[in-house]
Amino acid sequence: MAARVPQVPAWSIPSLLLCAVLAACGQGSGKAPAAGAAAPPPPEVGVVTVATGDVGLVTELPGRLEPSRVAQVRARAAGIVQRRLFREGSDVRAGQALYRIDAAPYAAANASAQAQLARAQANAGAATALAQRYAPLVEANAISKQEYANAVAAQKQAEADVAAARAAVRTSEINLGYASVTAPISGRIGRSLVTEGALVGQGEATPLAVVQQIDPLYVNFTQPVGEVMNLRRSLEQGRLKRAGGDGAQVRVILEDGTEHPQPGKLLFADLSVDQATGQVMLRAEVPNPRAMLLPGMYVRVRLEQATASNAMLLPQQAVTRSPQGDTVMVVASDGKVSPRPIKVGGSQNGKWVVLSGLQPGEQVMVDGFQKLRPGAPVKPVPWSATPAAPAASQAKS
Repeated sequence: MAARVPQVPAWSIPSLLLCAVLAACGQGSGKAPAAGAAAPPPPEVGVVTVATGDVGLVTELPGRLEPSRVAQVRARAAGIVQRRLFREGSDVRAGQALYRIDAAPYAAANASAQAQLARAQANAGAATALAQRYAPLVEANAISKQEYANAVAAQKQAEADVAAARAAVRTSEINLGYASVTAPISGRIGRSLVTEGALVGQGEATPLAVVQQIDPLYVNFTQPVGEVMNLRRSLEQGRLKRAGGDGAQVRVILEDGTEHPQPGKLLFADLSVDQATGQVMLRAEVPNPRAMLLPGMYVRVRLEQATASNAMLLPQQAVTRSPQGDTVMVVASDGKVSPRPIKVGGSQNGKWVVLSGLQPGEQVMVDGFQKLRPGAPVKPVPWSATPAAPAASQAKS
């Protein structure tokens, strides 16, 4: 008996054919990865090569300018101001006449003192002549010794009266000179505090104006006492050497970020610490020949107090700063990258001054940190501070 072949419904034949076609397409399009495919090249990262040398340790601190000399012009003679002899805001010389006060009372007092001096000199002449005439008479016993003694005493009293009259004349001349108010120092004078017709010097020395010497200027700034002590300790231990034989150099930075063209010189550091702030006050002298700086201005002071030997300069983006310390990424000769702790001593011209932790010739990463992969090597290329120029041509879409 023949076997019975199962019947396939006619409606299912197209579905079976479609499944077969799809299976065949899937088997034909699958591609196995090539066993010998090459690994991707290591990514390029920008590095700088470490070089050592003497680097100045620069500290930037806030400061304020003040004139090197300040003098208040006051009226020492009482009277009415008759004339102002200067232009406000101009430069004046020491001894230059600034105001004229009514001098008539002082001229009259001087004339009276001169007359008293003349009278005293006349009396002294008569007393001297009498004493000289009595001298031979007392030797001849023509007059008593008492009369001669009285004549000599009268002569000395007359000479004393002459000396007192000369002092009175000198006093009157000084008072007469006070009627012409002069500049005590050379410098720039401000606005006048009085006008013509004002009564000054009545009972006290009335302020008239202020003269300030603004070339050179002083800049006062403060530094934390901890930094001062660490600097002194490093200098004593020989880790740092003092900058400059004539004092540390100072640069003044204005509010707009520009640098004053004339460098200054550190004069001294205060011997005491401000109990309220824990800061030490320092003073520097800054030349100001063109009067670009004005007293009272707030500035930033860049101070080079010491020089570090065998120090290194690294771009700031190469250093990672954290509460745990400062680190950099060092690229080895085989392209492997590893972190390295370092000691930073300050900044200079936008770079960190590295005191220790690196050796000359080592390569430190500056950019390309986003390309790092765990355990993967990199290709170091020299880093440039200026951005690379754009490609000359680009692919067209």
